[in-house]
Amino acid sequence: MDRRTLIRALAAAPFAGLAQAQTARKGVTVEDLQNNWKTLLPAGAEVPAATDKLELPKAEWKKRLDAAQYSVLREEGTEYAGSSPLNNEKRPGVFVCAGCGLPLFTSAMKYDSGTGWPSFFTTIPGAFATSRDFKLILPRTEYHCARCGGHHGHVFDDGPQPTGKRYCNNGVALKFIPKA
Repeated sequence: MDRRTLIRALAAAPFAGLAQAQTARKGVTVEDLQNNWKTLLPAGAEVPAATDKLELPKAEWKKRLDAAQYSVLREEGTEYAGSSPLNNEKRPGVFVCAGCGLPLFTSAMKYDSGTGWPSFFTTIPGAFATSRDFKLILPRTEYHCARCGGHHGHVFDDGPQPTGKRYCNNGVALKFIPKA
């Protein structure tokens, strides 16, 4: 099998068949999850807005982030599959950008995709900007934090219903805030 065929096969892998979406709860819609995420934050938590752009010089990002976070968020690197403790995070709470604290996902949006990276089927509205990525020859949709521009991962169309999306996120690009 040549490299191009292998990449196509991997991109089309049926990860959605492995997914066990946590939204199988009756009466919970994607809109409910997207609109009620603030109820999962500790009382009085300060929440930055995506419109409050955070632009820092390279040296400041290097002070603020550890080496792995810097590689992923600022240089569009990728952590090793299965290396993030957030893969096993099951408590109620909110996942925020490790670079700037912008809320991105809730625990109810997370599911086990079987890929080795924290995966989500939807996002908090306005959390991300997207762009096309051709680094693996085939085009992919890359997503970045709407506030600081930090790279988080790629979104694919092989996720569970109701959205069919899989936001495949680098765990080092996230911080988890458990519900108080």
